[in-house]
Amino acid sequence: MKIGIAGVGGIGSNVAMHLVRSGINNLKFGDFDKIELSNLNRQFYFKEQIGQYKAECLKENLQAIDEKGQYEYKVIKFDGSNLKSYFEDCDIVVDGFDKKEYKSLLVEEFYGSDKILISVSGIGGKDSSQIEVIKKNSRFYIVGDLKSDTDKYATYSHKVGIVAGKIAEIILEEEV
Repeated sequence: MKIGIAGVGGIGSNVAMHLVRSGINNLKFGDFDKIELSNLNRQFYFKEQIGQYKAECLKENLQAIDEKGQYEYKVIKFDGSNLKSYFEDCDIVVDGFDKKEYKSLLVEEFYGSDKILISVSGIGGKDSSQIEVIKKNSRFYIVGDLKSDTDKYATYSHKVGIVAGKIAEIILEEEV
């Protein structure tokens, strides 16, 4: 089973880390962002990696956990011309995007496909008590509190970590 992760910031990098630490190490991911100091409070990166591409550093960080894993990555800005083809060989695709327009594009491209799609909505703020997993159908999940937009609320490590952990749990259950 190959897991695709679209965007490797707070959600994407932590999902990848949880999966590798759980024994799932066939991952394909992409992102075009570089690591900034403000990312370190919630993303699986380190101070000495500031200024480097997230996708490249994530591969290095995952290899430090399991050097035998298959970690395919690309520094890429996803859009309608490349998103679907990039993840065509993946069984599950995870939404690691922070912008609504990219989240919408991901759902448009993969909803109703043969892939399992896991999207995220509502990871802002400190309150994690309302986080839920909604299974829309057998191939589409939404994880988050569905209301605390990161445009309005700050993001915190504990809440991002809980959402990423729930996504990893879905993937672990689907793999069985």
